[in-house]
Amino acid sequence: MAIINFGSINIDHVYQVDHFVQPGETLASTHYQTLLGGKGANQSIALAQAGADVRHVGSIHENDASFKQALIKKGVDCRGVKCSEVPSGHAIIQVTPSGENAIVLFGGANQTITAKTVMQALDDTRPSDWVLTQNETSSIEEVLRQAKEKQLKVAFNPAPMSESVKQLPLDCVDLLIVNETEAAAITGKEELEDIVTVFKEQWSHSEVIITLGKAGVMMLRKNDVVEVKAFSVDAVDTTAAGDTFIGYFLSAYSNHTDAKQALRRGCAASAIAVTREGAAQSIPTQKEVDRFLAKHAN
Repeated sequence: MAIINFGSINIDHVYQVDHFVQPGETLASTHYQTLLGGKGANQSIALAQAGADVRHVGSIHENDASFKQALIKKGVDCRGVKCSEVPSGHAIIQVTPSGENAIVLFGGANQTITAKTVMQALDDTRPSDWVLTQNETSSIEEVLRQAKEKQLKVAFNPAPMSESVKQLPLDCVDLLIVNETEAAAITGKEELEDIVTVFKEQWSHSEVIITLGKAGVMMLRKNDVVEVKAFSVDAVDTTAAGDTFIGYFLSAYSNHTDAKQALRRGCAASAIAVTREGAAQSIPTQKEVDRFLAKHAN
């Protein structure tokens, strides 16, 4: 069973700052790093770290091939990652001492995925395979439609959220993964209770996961609601927290792990990630997650 991830690959320019820069302000950074990032790449690395057979489909500038090699070293199958003449996607990330982040994103080569790219990537899939995608690349509609036509399970993380998400064929989605802000945008509701009601009434075709930050996570499955509390840790950088959760959860869930156990595993991996700086390099290994869960068994 494989997970085919149509996802972004970004070069993250990370600036440690005392506070987020304000309009008209020039702010000195206390530290700077250039790192592999992008929601797609982060989720692929988390999947690979969790033991999944993950095949990444994406695009990066030919001068940035070292970032593709970084994915391969983490265990990601990158035969579907093409080199382009278009500048690589990148992000300008501000990180405060409390671990909060603010991000400016440039799509670049991530926007060169075509319907043909999708067709070729799905050509040799099997019914047991999953497809995963986010909202940082082009041809998302084609990914959803073609995956469903092949009767593959489809997981969709509509981040970063935009109005265009509502125009996608969301009836093709089997698993929707959103945070509270994204959930509110999709349902048009602000209160969590109302958000849950809308999903129950209008999303019977899909399971829905809502990540709740420090409050944990809930999963809506038919008439069932599964809830898992977050682990208490001292956060340093929340940049890849959601991506880490998704990778570890989906790796376990796609292999038929009980939903509550898969959610708990995702929360544990995410908890470890936020105690470290950066995106991709903050994602823990399976052994680290196993040790963390053993320590917090009670």
